[in-house]
Amino acid sequence: MNVLLKSATIIDSKSEFHNTVQDILIENGVISKIAKDIKNPKDYKEIALENLHLSQGWFDSSVCFGEPGFEDRETINNGLQTAALSGFTSVAMNANTHPVLDTSSDIAFVKSKAQNHAVNLLPIGALTNASKGEHLAELYDMKNAGACAFQDYKKPIANANMLKIALQYASNFDGLVYSYPQDNSISRNGVVNENITSTTLGLKGSPNLAEALQVARDLFLLEYTNGKLHIPTISTAEAVNLIREAKKKKLNVSCSVAIHNLFFTDTVLQSFDTKYKVQPPLRIQKDVDALIEGVKDGTIDMVTSDHNPLNIEQKNIEFDYAGYGTIGLESAFGALNTLFTTKKSVSLLTKGKERFGMENTSIAEGNKINATLFNPNTTYTFNKTDIHSKSNNSIFVDTKLKGRVYGIIANNKMILN
Repeated sequence: MNVLLKSATIIDSKSEFHNTVQDILIENGVISKIAKDIKNPKDYKEIALENLHLSQGWFDSSVCFGEPGFEDRETINNGLQTAALSGFTSVAMNANTHPVLDTSSDIAFVKSKAQNHAVNLLPIGALTNASKGEHLAELYDMKNAGACAFQDYKKPIANANMLKIALQYASNFDGLVYSYPQDNSISRNGVVNENITSTTLGLKGSPNLAEALQVARDLFLLEYTNGKLHIPTISTAEAVNLIREAKKKKLNVSCSVAIHNLFFTDTVLQSFDTKYKVQPPLRIQKDVDALIEGVKDGTIDMVTSDHNPLNIEQKNIEFDYAGYGTIGLESAFGALNTLFTTKKSVSLLTKGKERFGMENTSIAEGNKINATLFNPNTTYTFNKTDIHSKSNNSIFVDTKLKGRVYGIIANNKMILN
Protein backbone atom coordinates (compact mmCIF):
# COMPACT_ATOMS: atom_id res chain seq x y z
CA MET A 1 0.00 0.00 0.00
CA ASN A 2 1.41 3.36 -1.08
CA VAL A 3 -0.15 6.65 -0.02
CA LEU A 4 0.78 10.25 0.73
CA LEU A 5 -0.90 11.95 3.69
CA LYS A 6 -1.00 15.71 3.34
CA SER A 7 -0.85 18.23 6.21
CA ALA A 8 -1.42 15.82 9.08
CA THR A 9 -1.05 16.97 12.69
CA ILE A 10 0.87 14.21 14.47
CA ILE A 11 -0.28 13.39 18.02
CA ASP A 12 2.35 10.99 19.35
CA SER A 13 4.44 11.87 22.40
CA LYS A 14 7.02 9.23 21.39
CA SER A 15 7.60 10.83 17.99
CA GLU A 16 10.00 13.68 17.25
CA PHE A 17 7.19 15.14 15.11
CA HIS A 18 4.70 15.32 17.99
CA ASN A 19 2.34 18.32 17.72
CA THR A 20 3.63 19.31 14.29
CA VAL A 21 1.91 19.39 10.89
CA GLN A 22 3.68 17.15 8.36
CA ASP A 23 3.25 15.29 5.10
CA ILE A 24 3.73 11.55 5.55
CA LEU A 25 4.81 9.27 2.71
CA ILE A 26 3.92 5.60 3.18
CA GLU A 27 5.40 2.98 0.84
CA ASN A 28 4.57 -0.72 1.13
CA GLY A 29 3.05 -0.07 4.55
CA VAL A 30 6.20 1.61 5.91
CA ILE A 31 6.69 5.31 6.69
CA SER A 32 9.43 6.27 4.23
CA LYS A 33 9.43 10.03 4.76
CA ILE A 34 8.01 12.70 7.06
CA ALA A 35 8.47 16.33 6.04
CA LYS A 36 6.68 19.67 5.77
CA ASP A 37 6.05 19.33 2.04
CA ILE A 38 6.53 16.09 0.14
CA LYS A 39 6.14 15.98 -3.64
CA ASN A 40 4.38 13.03 -5.24
CA PRO A 41 6.47 12.04 -8.28
CA LYS A 42 5.25 8.42 -8.25
CA ASP A 43 1.61 9.54 -8.39
CA TYR A 44 0.61 7.74 -5.18
CA LYS A 45 -2.89 8.21 -3.82
CA GLU A 46 -3.03 11.45 -1.83
CA ILE A 47 -5.13 11.82 1.32
CA ALA A 48 -6.00 15.42 2.18
CA LEU A 49 -8.71 15.61 4.83
CA GLU A 50 -10.08 18.53 6.81
CA ASN A 51 -8.06 19.13 10.00
CA LEU A 52 -6.40 15.74 9.62
CA HIS A 53 -4.79 14.40 12.80
CA LEU A 54 -2.76 11.20 13.09
CA SER A 55 -1.84 9.10 16.11
CA GLN A 56 -0.64 5.62 16.94
CA GLY A 57 -3.40 3.07 16.32
CA TRP A 58 -5.98 2.69 19.08
CA PHE A 59 -6.76 -0.42 21.15
CA ASP A 60 -9.97 -1.59 22.87
CA SER A 61 -9.65 -4.21 25.63
CA SER A 62 -13.31 -5.36 25.58
CA VAL A 63 -15.45 -5.90 22.49
CA CYS A 64 -18.10 -8.51 21.66
CA PHE A 65 -18.67 -9.67 18.08
CA GLY A 66 -21.13 -12.53 18.57
CA GLU A 67 -19.55 -14.94 16.10
CA PRO A 68 -19.70 -17.89 16.45
CA GLY A 69 -23.32 -18.40 17.48
CA PHE A 70 -24.76 -14.89 17.57
CA GLU A 71 -24.08 -13.68 14.05
CA ASP A 72 -27.48 -11.92 14.05
CA ARG A 73 -25.96 -9.45 16.53
CA GLU A 74 -22.58 -9.08 14.86
CA THR A 75 -20.04 -10.98 12.76
CA ILE A 76 -16.28 -10.91 13.14
CA ASN A 77 -15.84 -9.41 9.67
CA ASN A 78 -18.32 -6.57 10.17
CA GLY A 79 -17.14 -6.08 13.75
CA LEU A 80 -13.57 -5.56 12.58
CA GLN A 81 -14.77 -3.21 9.86
CA THR A 82 -16.69 -1.24 12.50
CA ALA A 83 -13.57 -1.12 14.68
CA ALA A 84 -11.51 0.18 11.77
CA LEU A 85 -14.00 2.91 10.87
CA SER A 86 -14.05 3.84 14.58
CA GLY A 87 -10.25 4.25 14.70
CA PHE A 88 -9.18 0.97 16.33
CA THR A 89 -6.28 -1.00 14.90
CA SER A 90 -6.44 -3.70 17.62
CA VAL A 91 -9.31 -5.10 19.67
CA ALA A 92 -9.61 -7.80 22.33
CA MET A 93 -12.67 -9.95 21.66
CA ASN A 94 -14.64 -11.44 24.55
CA ALA A 95 -15.54 -15.13 24.76
CA ASN A 96 -19.33 -14.67 25.16
CA THR A 97 -20.05 -16.61 22.00
CA HIS A 98 -21.87 -19.89 21.37
CA PRO A 99 -20.02 -22.05 21.98
CA VAL A 100 -17.92 -20.10 24.46
CA LEU A 101 -14.27 -19.71 23.42
CA ASP A 102 -12.71 -22.11 25.93
CA THR A 103 -10.36 -24.29 23.84
CA SER A 104 -7.31 -23.69 21.66
CA SER A 105 -9.31 -24.66 18.57
CA ASP A 106 -11.92 -22.00 19.39
CA ILE A 107 -9.16 -19.38 19.62
CA ALA A 108 -7.64 -20.58 16.35
CA PHE A 109 -11.06 -20.35 14.66
CA VAL A 110 -11.67 -16.68 15.51
CA LYS A 111 -8.06 -15.83 14.68
CA SER A 112 -8.52 -17.41 11.25
CA LYS A 113 -11.68 -15.35 10.66
CA ALA A 114 -9.65 -12.19 11.19
CA GLN A 115 -6.71 -13.10 8.95
CA ASN A 116 -5.50 -10.43 6.52
CA HIS A 117 -7.67 -7.70 8.06
CA ALA A 118 -6.34 -4.25 8.84
CA VAL A 119 -7.48 -4.65 12.46
CA ASN A 120 -5.58 -7.03 14.74
CA LEU A 121 -7.97 -9.34 16.62
CA LEU A 122 -6.86 -10.60 20.04
CA PRO A 123 -9.23 -13.27 21.38
CA ILE A 124 -9.89 -13.46 25.12
CA GLY A 125 -10.31 -17.07 26.18
CA ALA A 126 -12.85 -18.12 28.79
CA LEU A 127 -11.37 -18.56 32.25
CA THR A 128 -13.53 -21.57 33.07
CA ASN A 129 -15.14 -24.26 30.92
CA ALA A 130 -18.17 -22.78 29.13
CA SER A 131 -17.77 -19.79 31.51
CA LYS A 132 -19.71 -21.73 34.16
CA GLY A 133 -17.19 -21.02 36.93
CA GLU A 134 -16.75 -24.69 37.85
CA HIS A 135 -13.55 -25.94 36.18
CA LEU A 136 -10.55 -24.03 34.89
CA ALA A 137 -10.35 -23.96 31.09
CA GLU A 138 -7.23 -24.96 29.13
CA LEU A 139 -5.50 -21.62 29.64
CA TYR A 140 -2.01 -22.57 28.53
CA ASP A 141 -3.17 -24.13 25.28
CA MET A 142 -5.33 -21.11 24.51
CA LYS A 143 -2.40 -18.81 25.23
CA ASN A 144 -0.29 -20.73 22.72
CA ALA A 145 -3.12 -20.50 20.17
CA GLY A 146 -3.20 -16.70 20.49
CA ALA A 147 -5.42 -15.82 23.46
CA CYS A 148 -4.35 -12.50 25.00
CA ALA A 149 -6.10 -12.96 28.36
CA PHE A 150 -8.77 -15.00 30.15
CA GLN A 151 -12.17 -14.04 31.50
CA ASP A 152 -15.75 -15.20 31.89
CA TYR A 153 -17.37 -12.12 30.37
CA LYS A 154 -19.54 -10.24 32.91
CA LYS A 155 -19.58 -13.33 35.13
CA PRO A 156 -18.01 -12.86 38.56
CA ILE A 157 -15.78 -15.64 39.87
CA ALA A 158 -17.80 -16.63 42.92
CA ASN A 159 -15.34 -19.27 44.11
CA ALA A 160 -12.34 -17.45 45.59
CA ASN A 161 -10.21 -20.60 45.36
CA MET A 162 -10.90 -20.76 41.62
CA LEU A 163 -9.46 -17.28 41.14
CA LYS A 164 -6.52 -18.11 43.41
CA ILE A 165 -5.65 -21.19 41.33
CA ALA A 166 -6.15 -19.30 38.05
CA LEU A 167 -3.77 -16.53 39.11
CA GLN A 168 -1.16 -19.04 40.29
CA TYR A 169 -1.40 -21.21 37.20
CA ALA A 170 -1.43 -18.34 34.68
CA SER A 171 1.63 -16.76 36.30
CA ASN A 172 3.69 -19.68 34.94
CA PHE A 173 3.28 -18.31 31.40
CA ASP A 174 2.65 -14.61 32.09
CA GLY A 175 -1.10 -15.05 31.56
CA LEU A 176 -3.42 -12.11 32.25
CA VAL A 177 -6.53 -13.02 34.27
CA TYR A 178 -9.65 -10.84 34.27
CA SER A 179 -12.02 -10.82 37.23
CA TYR A 180 -15.36 -9.11 36.81
CA PRO A 181 -15.96 -6.82 39.84
CA GLN A 182 -19.36 -7.81 41.17
CA ASP A 183 -20.46 -9.90 44.14
CA ASN A 184 -23.72 -11.46 42.99
CA SER A 185 -24.75 -12.35 46.53
CA ILE A 186 -24.96 -8.60 47.18
CA SER A 187 -26.15 -7.30 43.80
CA ARG A 188 -28.68 -10.15 43.47
CA ASN A 189 -31.38 -9.09 41.00
CA GLY A 190 -30.43 -5.42 40.82
CA VAL A 191 -30.80 -3.95 37.33
CA VAL A 192 -29.64 -0.38 38.05
CA ASN A 193 -27.55 1.45 40.63
CA GLU A 194 -29.01 1.33 44.14
CA ASN A 195 -29.80 4.94 44.90
CA ILE A 196 -32.61 7.47 45.12
CA THR A 197 -33.20 7.00 41.37
CA SER A 198 -33.80 3.25 41.66
CA THR A 199 -36.17 3.82 44.58
CA THR A 200 -38.08 6.55 42.75
CA LEU A 201 -38.44 4.45 39.59
CA GLY A 202 -39.28 1.24 41.42
CA LEU A 203 -36.34 -0.66 39.90
CA LYS A 204 -34.22 -3.14 41.84
CA GLY A 205 -30.84 -1.68 42.74
CA SER A 206 -27.29 -3.03 42.89
CA PRO A 207 -25.21 -1.17 45.50
CA ASN A 208 -21.61 0.02 45.22
CA LEU A 209 -20.85 -2.51 47.95
CA ALA A 210 -21.28 -5.37 45.46
CA GLU A 211 -18.37 -4.04 43.41
CA ALA A 212 -16.18 -2.96 46.31
CA LEU A 213 -16.39 -6.32 48.09
CA GLN A 214 -15.37 -8.23 44.98
CA VAL A 215 -12.49 -5.89 44.17
CA ALA A 216 -11.19 -6.06 47.75
CA ARG A 217 -11.34 -9.87 47.72
CA ASP A 218 -9.61 -10.09 44.35
CA LEU A 219 -6.81 -7.77 45.44
CA PHE A 220 -6.18 -9.88 48.55
CA LEU A 221 -5.96 -12.96 46.31
CA LEU A 222 -3.64 -11.14 43.94
CA GLU A 223 -1.32 -10.17 46.78
CA TYR A 224 -1.30 -13.77 48.02
CA THR A 225 -0.60 -15.34 44.61
CA ASN A 226 1.67 -12.67 43.12
CA GLY A 227 -0.25 -13.13 39.87
CA LYS A 228 -1.28 -10.79 37.05
CA LEU A 229 -4.80 -9.38 37.31
CA HIS A 230 -7.00 -7.11 35.22
CA ILE A 231 -10.22 -5.72 36.69
CA PRO A 232 -12.49 -4.66 33.82
CA THR A 233 -15.07 -1.85 33.78
CA ILE A 234 -15.00 -0.56 37.34
CA SER A 235 -17.75 1.93 38.13
CA THR A 236 -17.48 3.07 41.75
CA ALA A 237 -15.43 5.47 43.84
CA GLU A 238 -14.69 2.63 46.28
CA ALA A 239 -13.12 0.49 43.52
CA VAL A 240 -10.92 3.38 42.41
CA ASN A 241 -9.63 3.87 45.96
CA LEU A 242 -8.97 0.15 46.49
CA ILE A 243 -7.01 -0.17 43.24
CA ARG A 244 -5.09 3.04 43.95
CA GLU A 245 -3.91 1.56 47.27
CA ALA A 246 -3.07 -1.78 45.61
CA LYS A 247 -0.86 0.00 43.10
CA LYS A 248 0.96 1.74 45.93
CA LYS A 249 1.80 -1.78 47.13
CA LYS A 250 3.20 -2.53 43.64
CA LEU A 251 0.67 -5.30 42.98
CA ASN A 252 0.50 -6.42 39.35
CA VAL A 253 -3.00 -5.08 38.73
CA SER A 254 -4.57 -3.06 35.95
CA CYS A 255 -8.13 -1.88 35.44
CA SER A 256 -10.39 -0.28 32.89
CA VAL A 257 -13.54 1.82 32.83
CA ALA A 258 -16.29 1.77 30.23
CA ILE A 259 -16.53 5.13 28.48
CA HIS A 260 -20.27 5.41 29.12
CA ASN A 261 -19.67 5.12 32.87
CA LEU A 262 -17.55 8.27 32.60
CA PHE A 263 -20.20 10.08 30.58
CA PHE A 264 -23.61 9.34 32.10
CA THR A 265 -25.14 9.13 35.58
CA ASP A 266 -28.20 7.16 36.62
CA THR A 267 -30.39 10.29 36.29
CA VAL A 268 -30.86 9.43 32.58
CA LEU A 269 -32.92 6.41 33.66
CA GLN A 270 -35.98 8.61 34.22
CA SER A 271 -37.10 7.77 30.68
CA PHE A 272 -36.92 3.98 31.30
CA ASP A 273 -35.03 3.77 28.00
CA THR A 274 -33.33 0.36 27.88
CA LYS A 275 -30.36 1.77 25.95
CA TYR A 276 -29.18 2.95 29.37
CA LYS A 277 -29.29 -0.57 30.85
CA VAL A 278 -25.64 -1.53 31.11
CA GLN A 279 -23.48 -3.65 33.38
CA PRO A 280 -22.02 -2.35 35.61
CA PRO A 281 -24.88 0.13 35.97
CA LEU A 282 -24.60 3.87 35.57
CA ARG A 283 -23.77 5.34 38.97
CA ILE A 284 -24.08 8.76 40.64
CA GLN A 285 -22.03 11.91 40.04
CA LYS A 286 -19.73 11.17 42.99
CA ASP A 287 -18.68 7.91 41.32
CA VAL A 288 -18.26 9.54 37.91
CA ASP A 289 -16.04 12.23 39.46
CA ALA A 290 -13.93 9.56 41.18
CA LEU A 291 -13.60 7.60 37.93
CA ILE A 292 -12.49 10.69 36.02
CA GLU A 293 -9.95 11.50 38.73
CA GLY A 294 -8.74 7.89 38.53
CA VAL A 295 -8.28 8.27 34.79
CA LYS A 296 -6.35 11.50 35.24
CA ASP A 297 -3.98 10.23 37.94
CA GLY A 298 -3.33 6.89 36.24
CA THR A 299 -5.12 4.64 38.72
CA ILE A 300 -7.36 3.57 35.84
CA ASP A 301 -5.05 2.21 33.17
CA MET A 302 -7.30 2.23 30.13
CA VAL A 303 -10.77 2.94 28.81
CA THR A 304 -12.96 0.58 26.82
CA SER A 305 -16.06 0.96 24.69
CA ASP A 306 -17.27 -2.34 26.22
CA HIS A 307 -18.87 -2.81 22.80
CA ASN A 308 -21.70 -5.35 23.11
CA PRO A 309 -24.13 -5.59 20.18
CA LEU A 310 -27.63 -6.81 21.08
CA ASN A 311 -30.56 -7.36 18.75
CA ILE A 312 -33.82 -5.42 19.00
CA GLU A 313 -35.64 -8.26 20.77
CA GLN A 314 -33.23 -7.95 23.68
CA LYS A 315 -33.67 -4.19 24.09
CA ASN A 316 -37.21 -3.37 22.95
CA ILE A 317 -38.90 -4.91 26.01
CA GLU A 318 -39.62 -3.98 29.64
CA PHE A 319 -36.60 -2.59 31.49
CA ASP A 320 -36.39 -5.47 33.97
CA TYR A 321 -36.12 -8.04 31.19
CA ALA A 322 -33.97 -6.13 28.70
CA GLY A 323 -30.42 -7.23 27.99
CA TYR A 324 -27.41 -5.43 29.47
CA GLY A 325 -25.07 -3.66 27.10
CA THR A 326 -24.40 -1.02 24.50
CA ILE A 327 -22.38 -0.78 21.34
CA GLY A 328 -19.59 1.74 21.78
CA LEU A 329 -16.85 1.55 19.17
CA GLU A 330 -18.35 4.21 16.90
CA SER A 331 -18.86 6.74 19.71
CA ALA A 332 -15.72 6.01 21.75
CA PHE A 333 -13.47 8.79 20.51
CA GLY A 334 -16.20 11.43 20.28
CA ALA A 335 -17.28 10.74 23.86
CA LEU A 336 -13.75 10.71 25.29
CA ASN A 337 -12.75 13.80 23.35
CA THR A 338 -15.78 15.58 24.83
CA LEU A 339 -14.60 14.80 28.37
CA PHE A 340 -10.82 15.16 27.99
CA THR A 341 -8.25 16.93 25.84
CA THR A 342 -7.41 15.31 22.51
CA LYS A 343 -3.93 14.42 23.77
CA LYS A 344 -5.40 12.68 26.84
CA SER A 345 -8.07 10.91 24.78
CA VAL A 346 -5.47 9.51 22.39
CA SER A 347 -3.28 8.46 25.31
CA LEU A 348 -6.17 6.56 26.88
CA LEU A 349 -6.95 4.80 23.61
CA THR A 350 -3.36 3.59 23.19
CA LYS A 351 -2.22 2.93 26.79
CA GLY A 352 -3.67 -0.57 27.09
CA LYS A 353 -1.46 -2.05 24.39
CA GLU A 354 1.54 -2.63 26.62
CA ARG A 355 -0.53 -4.54 29.17
CA PHE A 356 -1.58 -6.92 26.40
CA GLY A 357 1.91 -7.43 25.03
CA MET A 358 1.69 -5.13 22.01
CA GLU A 359 4.15 -2.51 20.87
CA ASN A 360 3.26 1.16 20.63
CA THR A 361 4.80 1.81 17.22
CA SER A 362 5.62 5.50 17.02
CA ILE A 363 5.06 7.71 13.98
CA ALA A 364 8.63 7.72 12.70
CA GLU A 365 10.50 7.14 9.45
CA GLY A 366 11.31 3.47 8.91
CA ASN A 367 8.47 2.18 11.11
CA LYS A 368 5.52 0.20 9.85
CA ILE A 369 2.48 2.44 9.84
CA ASN A 370 -0.12 1.57 12.48
CA ALA A 371 -2.14 4.72 12.83
CA THR A 372 -5.54 6.29 13.35
CA LEU A 373 -6.76 9.26 11.31
CA PHE A 374 -9.23 11.69 12.87
CA ASN A 375 -10.54 15.25 13.22
CA PRO A 376 -10.75 16.22 16.90
CA ASN A 377 -12.65 19.48 16.45
CA THR A 378 -15.89 18.45 14.74
CA THR A 379 -18.97 18.62 16.99
CA TYR A 380 -22.12 16.73 16.09
CA THR A 381 -25.07 14.82 17.51
CA PHE A 382 -24.45 11.08 17.35
CA ASN A 383 -27.33 9.29 15.65
CA LYS A 384 -28.11 5.96 14.02
CA THR A 385 -26.53 6.99 10.71
CA ASP A 386 -23.18 7.01 12.56
CA ILE A 387 -23.57 3.32 13.47
CA HIS A 388 -21.66 0.70 11.47
CA SER A 389 -22.55 -2.29 13.67
CA LYS A 390 -25.29 -4.74 12.74
CA SER A 391 -27.02 -3.88 16.02
CA ASN A 392 -28.22 -0.39 16.94
CA ASN A 393 -28.22 -0.51 20.75
CA SER A 394 -26.10 2.59 21.33
CA ILE A 395 -26.31 4.47 24.62
CA PHE A 396 -24.96 7.57 22.84
CA VAL A 397 -27.75 8.04 20.27
CA ASP A 398 -28.94 11.68 20.37
CA THR A 399 -25.88 12.72 22.41
CA LYS A 400 -23.67 15.65 21.41
CA LEU A 401 -20.06 14.52 20.84
CA LYS A 402 -16.80 16.13 19.72
CA GLY A 403 -14.43 14.53 17.24
CA ARG A 404 -14.86 12.28 14.23
CA VAL A 405 -12.71 9.39 13.03
CA TYR A 406 -11.62 9.15 9.40
CA GLY A 407 -10.28 5.59 9.66
CA ILE A 408 -7.04 3.65 10.05
CA ILE A 409 -3.89 2.60 8.22
CA ALA A 410 -2.52 -0.69 9.55
CA ASN A 411 -1.25 -4.08 8.36
CA ASN A 412 -0.42 -2.51 4.99
CA LYS A 413 -4.10 -1.62 4.47
CA MET A 414 -6.15 1.57 4.64
CA ILE A 415 -9.82 1.74 5.69
CA LEU A 416 -11.52 5.13 5.60
CA ASN A 417 -15.08 6.34 6.19
